[in-house]
Amino acid sequence: MKAAATVRAFLLAAAAVHSGLAGAASSVTSAPASCKGTIYLSFDTGSQSQAEFIAQTLKKHNVKATFFLANEKTVNGDYSLDPSWVSYWKARVAEGHAFGTHTFDHVYVLRDLPDGRMEMKPQFGKSAGRKIAWTAQQYCDELKRVDQRFHELTGAALDPLWRAPGGRLTPHLRAAGEACGYRHVGWAEAGFSGDELPSEKWPNDKLLKRALDGLKDGDIFMAHLGIWSRKDPWAPAVLDPLIAGLKQKGFCFATMRAHPDYKKHP
Repeated sequence: MKAAATVRAFLLAAAAVHSGLAGAASSVTSAPASCKGTIYLSFDTGSQSQAEFIAQTLKKHNVKATFFLANEKTVNGDYSLDPSWVSYWKARVAEGHAFGTHTFDHVYVLRDLPDGRMEMKPQFGKSAGRKIAWTAQQYCDELKRVDQRFHELTGAALDPLWRAPGGRLTPHLRAAGEACGYRHVGWAEAGFSGDELPSEKWPNDKLLKRALDGLKDGDIFMAHLGIWSRKDPWAPAVLDPLIAGLKQKGFCFATMRAHPDYKKHP
């Protein structure tokens, strides 16, 4: 009787294990099918007023995003790539987010020059507010300044990704960035968060509806870690319901490392 009971118990345990494995396998195979598309969230540095909230919201929803970094003045009176931000960036690295360069001094391109150089206008740094002419190598050096500082702060390297401030490109600028080893990342039309727009004309509920109605599979979404000029901040009002709403519609999220146009870049 004891032997029979032992065999019976073994068979029941084996069946339970088999059932559990089958269920797990079914869950794994069904997960991708439940994803109706992928959205690629991205955040540029800014005033950093909403940086911590955005990080907490991404963690809450287990969502990974891509951050584009410039050394911008923050609401704390420091700059976003100062040592005072080391714990923030280290935490984002540990969470598995991706990172690209946004130029160190948040440098806008104005136009291509006939001699092959580019007319630029930095927002920060020693040449802030001035028009300056740069070669492709000078622009490359500017992109790499972010990579160097990020490594000093976190021990990690940037992904080979770049976003020009304002998303502004010229033929010379695009060629300079790509020759430097960075792929430019823009955003979809529906992926423009509108967090830079005046909140009187573009209230948060309107921006939320626009994003939920317009975003589709493969779209890159862009917002900032804080905008000085907006009276009613985009975050926290929009980000949490946006992620929840997109998930309800069957969307998943990934960093630019998984985007088909960027993941094979060396």
